[in-house]
Amino acid sequence: MHTYSKTDSLLWTGRKSGQKFYLHEKVVFVDLNTDKFPSINTPAWAILGYACDEGVKRNEGRIGAALGPDAIRKQLAKLPNHLTENVLLLDTGTVDCKDGDLKKTQTVLSRTVAQLLKQNAFPILLGGGHDIAYGHYNGIKKYLATEGNNKSIGIINFDAHFDLRSNQTNNNSGTPFYQIAQDCKLDQSNFRYMCFGIREDANSRILYDIAKDLGVQYVEKTNFNLLHFNEIKDKITQFTKEVDYIYTTIDLDGFSSAYAPGVSAASPMGFSPEIVLECLKIIIASKKLISLDLAEMNPTYDIDHQTAKLAASLVHFVIHQSQ
Repeated sequence: MHTYSKTDSLLWTGRKSGQKFYLHEKVVFVDLNTDKFPSINTPAWAILGYACDEGVKRNEGRIGAALGPDAIRKQLAKLPNHLTENVLLLDTGTVDCKDGDLKKTQTVLSRTVAQLLKQNAFPILLGGGHDIAYGHYNGIKKYLATEGNNKSIGIINFDAHFDLRSNQTNNNSGTPFYQIAQDCKLDQSNFRYMCFGIREDANSRILYDIAKDLGVQYVEKTNFNLLHFNEIKDKITQFTKEVDYIYTTIDLDGFSSAYAPGVSAASPMGFSPEIVLECLKIIIASKKLISLDLAEMNPTYDIDHQTAKLAASLVHFVIHQSQ
């Protein structure tokens, strides 16, 4: 089965202004298989879907995340456009997983992310299970290698889970950062990974042990709020100083189900959007953010498109905050 498809333009609809007041009037569709990629000499955001829940299935989660990218697109399309005229907003299609071949899908994702970065576009990936992270990270790594760039990548993950499960049985949505850590050992590079929102009721003792062994920095959900913002700010600032690039991944199941019911592993005990927005401001201000994804969007369990709207608003915030 194919692993890439162009986006259906009918997903991007909303109020019509005729003056690009809304993002659906701003977006340009690109088929990476056939279209000539536009020449980019100005800021460009490249939306890329990851329609895959095979990793969630293997991790015994709720199926439906493969429908996530298009659900987010529909909500993003309706939002107002405050981007300047010279900024490009591209929808570059979706990497699909229709035959259960997770490894192949992640390989295609990796190659596609590297392609976008080489074209001077900033990738914003919409998932899909959190196994998106392994393919995404490797795409950044591949791009830096082809550019002859040996600079370091730091990962910042907003999530209830470490996603450091061993992949001895199989690769899944709970193993991506463990896989990255093992790859770092093989190529003798530093594994730089920081998590915000970790919950004790969502991670076993062994996962805490693995995090400790791998030198993972984290802030538990009990302290991941605006009351502790100064400490959080210091941690992010220090982390960004120690690496050359930041890859940020937002697992929507880290949010309380009051904000994000439509995820693979919902819980009312998660964090709020406000603290994530404040953290994103710091990351963006560092000028080191190289790529972003949102994972675990599951419209099957969403209520009034609430989770899709949250995801769309997060994307909207990032592309406008970065101007």
